[in-house]
Amino acid sequence: MLGATVPMLRALARRSERLTVLALAEGRHDLPPNVEVRTFGAPSRVGRTARLLRELATVLVRRPDAVVAHMGAVYAIAAAPLALPLRVPVLLWWTHWSVTRSLKVAMALTSRVLSVDATSFPLASPKLRTLGHGVDVEAFAPVPARPDGGTLELLLLGRFARTKGIDVVLDGFEAAVREGLEARLELRGPAATAAEEAYRSSISRRIAEGPLAGRVRIEPPLPWSRVPSVLTRFDALVNAHAGTLDKVVYEAAAATLPVIVCSPGFDELLRDLPVEGRFRCGDADDLKRRLLEFSRSSTEARRAAGVELRKRVVAAHSTETWADGIAACVGELRA
Repeated sequence: MLGATVPMLRALARRSERLTVLALAEGRHDLPPNVEVRTFGAPSRVGRTARLLRELATVLVRRPDAVVAHMGAVYAIAAAPLALPLRVPVLLWWTHWSVTRSLKVAMALTSRVLSVDATSFPLASPKLRTLGHGVDVEAFAPVPARPDGGTLELLLLGRFARTKGIDVVLDGFEAAVREGLEARLELRGPAATAAEEAYRSSISRRIAEGPLAGRVRIEPPLPWSRVPSVLTRFDALVNAHAGTLDKVVYEAAAATLPVIVCSPGFDELLRDLPVEGRFRCGDADDLKRRLLEFSRSSTEARRAAGVELRKRVVAAHSTETWADGIAACVGELRA
């Protein structure tokens, strides 16, 4: 789930004399020599908090140009009382639909909040700067278009969370199959919590015991580094998450794979393509119609849509444009 952060860090490192990363744990990576990774994992929340504050204090003595809290309002809250008296700005990167008390507190304390665009941040604020999604476009090389006329291969990639709209996808897919759609659907991703494990089990039972058996399969999660090669086996990515702009959609688009999505936040990415890829959130019947229309589209139209999608991701959602945006915000604040 977190492998995509490594290329974002590499891009920041290219714009930094030194980049220090504070993380719960350190996994496999290929970060350059000017990146220092310090961990603060501990068995208890008190222990993690104490270690985080100690690491922050150690790093802030050096007077860095900024602190960037990545997808954790609590990190911004922890950093602000130490950083702001030293005139070190705190920035929060956030792409999620939920509004929590900790997010509101972080909003008050941070110098800037950063997100993909205005639709991916749940609060209005003059502090907001939009940077795109930070996709490693070099890792997602264009995939060859599969010939039309055969069985359609569809992919849903992401966590087994109820908010991802998996039931809507299954409902729409089942309805399309009843009307003649020749397709298979693969569900692949992690279950990060006990609730997600239970949800995946319920999805698995539905598939095994109903008309989707043999049409839908659940596969294990895989390292982020293998996602580009997996995308080459499919005709389209399906995503029914109505809230956050899932990064996997931009990654598939970077790989020239057509996407079928519902979040209005993707409207700009998908506007005026040769193959329409939008359906109404929560509307399985509309998804059914979209899947049937997609199955009737030509290889040429799908390929043209994929090529245009990649151009749009490269222009506005690459790790390079994302890191440029971070650097520009830091420069503005330091000035």
